[in-house]
Amino acid sequence: MTDLNIERQAINIVRGLAMDGPNAARSGHQGTAMALAPIAHVLWTRRMRYDSSAPEWPDRDRFVLSAGHASILQYSMLHLTGYGISRDDLRAFRQWGSLTPGHPEVHHTPGIEVTTGPLGQGLANAVGMAMAEAANRERFGAGVCDHRVWCIAGDGCLSEGVSHEAASLAGHLRLGRLTVIYDDNHVTIDGPTELALTDDAIARFTAYGWHVVDAGDVGDDLDAIDAALGAAEAVDDRPSLVVLRTHIGAPSPTLTDAPSAHGLAFGAAEITATKAVMGIPDEPFFVSDDVAALYRAAGARGGAARTAWETALPAALGERAAEWDAALSNRPLAGWTAALPTFEVGTSVATRSALAKALTAAVPGVPGLTAGSADLTSNTGTQLGGASPFTPDDATGRQIHFGVREHAMGAVMNGLALHGGVLPVGGTFLVFSDYMRPAIRLAALMQTDVIYAWSHDSVGVGEDGPTHQPVEHVAALRAIPGLDVLRPADANETVYALEAAVETAGPAALILTRQNVPVLEGTSREGVRRGGYILRDVVDPALTLVATGSEVAVALAASELLAAEGHAARVVSLPSWSRFATLGRDERDAVIDPGLPSVGVEAQVTFGWHRWVDDVVGIDRFGASAPGDVVMERLGITPEAVADRARRLLGNR
Repeated sequence: MTDLNIERQAINIVRGLAMDGPNAARSGHQGTAMALAPIAHVLWTRRMRYDSSAPEWPDRDRFVLSAGHASILQYSMLHLTGYGISRDDLRAFRQWGSLTPGHPEVHHTPGIEVTTGPLGQGLANAVGMAMAEAANRERFGAGVCDHRVWCIAGDGCLSEGVSHEAASLAGHLRLGRLTVIYDDNHVTIDGPTELALTDDAIARFTAYGWHVVDAGDVGDDLDAIDAALGAAEAVDDRPSLVVLRTHIGAPSPTLTDAPSAHGLAFGAAEITATKAVMGIPDEPFFVSDDVAALYRAAGARGGAARTAWETALPAALGERAAEWDAALSNRPLAGWTAALPTFEVGTSVATRSALAKALTAAVPGVPGLTAGSADLTSNTGTQLGGASPFTPDDATGRQIHFGVREHAMGAVMNGLALHGGVLPVGGTFLVFSDYMRPAIRLAALMQTDVIYAWSHDSVGVGEDGPTHQPVEHVAALRAIPGLDVLRPADANETVYALEAAVETAGPAALILTRQNVPVLEGTSREGVRRGGYILRDVVDPALTLVATGSEVAVALAASELLAAEGHAARVVSLPSWSRFATLGRDERDAVIDPGLPSVGVEAQVTFGWHRWVDDVVGIDRFGASAPGDVVMERLGITPEAVADRARRLLGNR
């Protein structure tokens, strides 16, 4: 056969695998994968630079399948090009413990760059990866970092709001190494896209500042697809959108362009008929030897480039090898904490302000550290003193201005961290973390190294009123598995919390005050790292007061009121429930003695507190518009209210 004939057979074999996997699982999405097979073939054999024997090569091209429901397509390509995904793995599609879960999962399957599925997230992740590539290339040189980011997105991705936010940011930043391929198949689950979607994607992305290639309905014309992708690569001063009109389920005799082809509509008879149209054997998971050889050769083709890169890397880095290694792994340099500030006991500092000082001091020792905010930089403690901004003309800037785009900020942060080279800190008001929640959940699922700086953490916000006063947010964030939520009591605990966040893998959330709070005596770096500790101990304690954040000072004041009445109260700071929960039972009991009555104090809803204490002083309602101290007093977050609750608890005992 001619090379073109082999390529056509290869595409049909990929389509066969795309049908066989979901059919074996009786679950999945074969239609989009079948439509995208020609595009995937061109990417993996003609365009992308990668080495399947080294999936973590830092200078590889990145591929993001934002339309993650088409995962069987990506698994098929990883299997064929030699990433160690076996035919048995394809047979185990969507089964317990397999390498081929229902949607792609990073750190689980070799060759998967990001966990996708919630539509639009992957496109925003790709924007973050392109930002990281630009930052690394300009900071360390093209000999160290010089690659592209490819993304396949569908109608659903472009319908979700997060993609609009991210595309707007990418256009503003002129991310020329980013190419998004729009799978324009005109199909949704409910029916034709025209049921709800008639906007002009080409005009919209052009308005965002993107370079748009309208390739039209090229079908299986591989040279036309390649030319469209080449046209995108040729433009280096703007991100590119390549619009390809595809046909879901093609070339099925009866289900091409059918909405039902999106999910599991292909039975055995339809698969047999479709394979007959394609001219391949009606054999599950069939791959011919010549097609296998074609793809294995494509997967190995980047080996020479990788070897050359590794050989040249020491000279390209010079004396910056340690800096590169730390940045790439999202870790700090040795001794970085020596530069961090300390705050004098008895002074009064908002924890958001303490974070700003700590971040500024940390920049030299954390090479990847980059901070930004959704238009609230100085309000959230994410202002890096003396740092230049990340701009279209200077990607070395360590200060990112995300604009009023909280959702995109969260998803872009995931892409920045997953790419490597950038450890992102992103800030907004705590109440607006709601906008970010899908990306936060994915950060926890992927264990990305991101740090959230959420300020204005309670009804202490004051006059802005209940729309801006978070009460349920800390509890909701604590409910996310794998998210380390740290609510420091004062400025020094804030520094310790930043240390813990930087040095621990996975996402961390710093919950910070707008208002000044006293710098306390006895705060402990090790105590914060462990999640909880005795801040003030007493002889023969009668009870324990447990608090987080600004309410630790309230608990200390309440302990003094109780002491004047002869009730010795131990005070515990509990900045991180998740860290505290990892301690052994004896270690936890040494901090919160189960033999003593205990009262929790937090200016948030009381949900979850009874895991640790007998009674809680909290706020199980929305706030009100008034000066912050007035709202706190009216809603019962005062030393007197805590002392009164403690007296009642002691009386009941």
